[in-house]
Amino acid sequence: MLRRTLVSISLAILFVFIAASAGAKMTAEEIARLGKDLTPLGGEMAGNKDGTIPPFEGGIASPPEGYEPGMHHPDPFADDPVSFTITKQNMDQYADKLTPGHKAMLDLYDSFKMNVYPSQRSASFPARIYEATKKVAATAELLEHGYGVKNTVVGIPFPIPENGLHVIWNHILRYRSDIAARYIAQAVLTRGGKYTLVQLGDEFNMLYSHEGMTEEELGNRILFFKQKVTAPARLAGGILLVHETMNQVKEPRSAWLYNPGQRRVRRAPNVAYDNPGTAADGVRTSDQFDMFNGATDRYDWKLVGKKEIYVPYNSYKLHSDKLTYKEILTPLHINPEFCRYELHRVWVVDATLKEGKRHLYKRRTFYVDEDSWQVLLVDIYDNRDQLWRVSEGHVINYYDVPAIWTTLEVHVDLQSGRYLAIGLDNESKMYDFNIKRTMKDYTPAALRREGKR
Repeated sequence: MLRRTLVSISLAILFVFIAASAGAKMTAEEIARLGKDLTPLGGEMAGNKDGTIPPFEGGIASPPEGYEPGMHHPDPFADDPVSFTITKQNMDQYADKLTPGHKAMLDLYDSFKMNVYPSQRSASFPARIYEATKKVAATAELLEHGYGVKNTVVGIPFPIPENGLHVIWNHILRYRSDIAARYIAQAVLTRGGKYTLVQLGDEFNMLYSHEGMTEEELGNRILFFKQKVTAPARLAGGILLVHETMNQVKEPRSAWLYNPGQRRVRRAPNVAYDNPGTAADGVRTSDQFDMFNGATDRYDWKLVGKKEIYVPYNSYKLHSDKLTYKEILTPLHINPEFCRYELHRVWVVDATLKEGKRHLYKRRTFYVDEDSWQVLLVDIYDNRDQLWRVSEGHVINYYDVPAIWTTLEVHVDLQSGRYLAIGLDNESKMYDFNIKRTMKDYTPAALRREGKR
């Protein structure tokens, strides 16, 4: 009886500790580190001991000479040479800095390689994002069970994370711009390399990050998202509208679909979790879009720690309008000649499916950039605990904003030999970060009007 009592007391103390840790606010001493030994968003200011990761010096401060908004972003690091190339033959030499996913790709595909370039800590953001981060770091707390965050707006809520949920919420609420329209293509490739391009027009209205936004005005909304399929003809005209909520367990995201055949707007409650992504032929789930989005309730999130890893970064070559989609889209994986990998420090978070919960993926390991909170890589495991899929977020600094964001997401299915590339913009006009919208533009009625035009 005494033993059971002691065990119960110990467990109670542990649960109290976990709850306190999950909701703990940063102290004044911790906040004072931001902009000193830590970057304004919480990364380590110093480089690594080997000198292979440089110190943070503010990132890209201004666009390269000759750049004008509307252009594809010129490569500020075009003169950087390839430092070395990782292949199947020499991968053991670099094993401690490779993810299981990249090791599997190198082992499985003789055509896959990783050109590693000098590391450039290019991440930069508006000063108001840095200021807001200092402010909300003193107040931000996880909601019960970590299903959302309270007492936060605009800034990164947990610049010094204490657990995996802190890191993943930093990714969900990271700054990508205030508002953006993008004109992209996606392709699902067969093992032999055949594909049909799907053309998309996306809009993101990042309510959480708007200048002057308050938590009261925000309510439980964090962004509006709209996606219109423009090609091929059999899919053209379909429009998805999403009102993204913070706590999706308390209030699931609201989603609507306009069906051009029926000329009707219908609720779309299945745009969530492991339901299929738009025109992705089953190669990605809804919550893989933007590397991860949506509710966090189906997983236990463990913070493994920070590690130096070779990750896709400063992918301006892949972003170039001098490339065609055909040059990028090769069988089994995108053309490695256009990919740039660098050594960066990342937060490693293991997401394991909770007992009693259902999801296509039993486990996911996220690798999150310390300088931007952008998820750069994900290793995905099936219900047999076998590595199934590998996701890469090829990022650039959109220095006209400025912000780090993906120029291309690639989701590779190791078991079928297929992959999805979403975000192809080489043959399209560039992102527009200056579109003008009102709240009325993101209503079901507006969706119906747009569909009928």
